[in-house]
Order: sequence, then structure tokens, then C-alpha cells
Amino acid sequence: MKYIFVDGYNVIHSWPELKSTKDYSFESARSKLIGMLNNYAAYNDYKVFAIFDAHLVKGSLEKQDKIGEHLIVVFTKEGETADAFIERCVDSVGRKAEVSVVTSDSLEQQLIFQRGAVRISSLEFYHEIKDAENKIKGNIENEYTNNKHILEDVVDSEVLEKLEKIRRSR
Repeated sequence: MKYIFVDGYNVIHSWPELKSTKDYSFESARSKLIGMLNNYAAYNDYKVFAIFDAHLVKGSLEKQDKIGEHLIVVFTKEGETADAFIERCVDSVGRKAEVSVVTSDSLEQQLIFQRGAVRISSLEFYHEIKDAENKIKGNIENEYTNNKHILEDVVDSEVLEKLEKIRRSR
């Protein structure tokens, strides 16, 4: 399985549609990102970790929420940045599995290369997410078009005859 670690706030500050949402509320931007990541992870069968800094929040403990089968949302503990959390995790799986880290932080990019992970810039990942969304949308449209049912497919022939009589009597 492929693992993807996403520096949540780095992505929020980089993606056009999340930048405008964060001006309204970081909570809204986080929710929107989490929804997008959940769809992407499930579609590709990847394990995705969305990491958000809580290192400046006094008394904050690390919190992890599993969303569906493929997405884990992490808020770091007080004093730990998203970068530090990602580095720690990549150290433990970086050379044993396929790992990508989504960040545009250049120092972080150098560190994750050394630990066996591949870097994806926030904007590259945005395009990857959008491609997946378009494929999901196309699959849904194809499924809907291919599975259209007409009345004759789902209604008993006697009922159809009665309905036809009613229609002609008008």
C-alpha cells in the first residue's frame, strides 16, 4: 500500500480553492481538504495522513481520527510541528513501503528524500486530486447513464397494460 503524508496547513495555504475558504474559516478549509483527501484516498486505495500543526496550542495532546478506511487526520501535540510528525513517521516506514510527502517546504523536502520518501509539491498534488475527482465524476456519470431503467424494466406486464389503458382513456 502507498502511504501519503500531507502537511495540511501547507496545502491549505497553497491550493486556490482552500486559500479563499481559509479567509472565511480555517475549520471550513480543513473540512474541505479532509473531504477531498478522503475521496482521493479511497479511489486510489492509498493510506493518507493529513497532519495539522497544533504545536502552538497550550496543553494540546496528539489527536488522531480515522475517517473511513483510508484517511487518518492528525493534530500534533504541543511543541510538535507537522514536519516533525511526518519525519518521525517516514523514518519508521520510509524504506519499507512506498511513501510520498506532500509539502512545498524546501527544507522538509530535503529531509524526506534522505528518509526514503518521495516529495510531491502542494500544487502538483492539487492537480493529482483534481484528476482523481474528474475520474470519479466520470465513473459516476457512466454508471448513471449505463444503468438507466425504463418503466418496462421494473414494472409487471399486467400493471403496464393497466397503465396503458388509463393513458389511452384520457
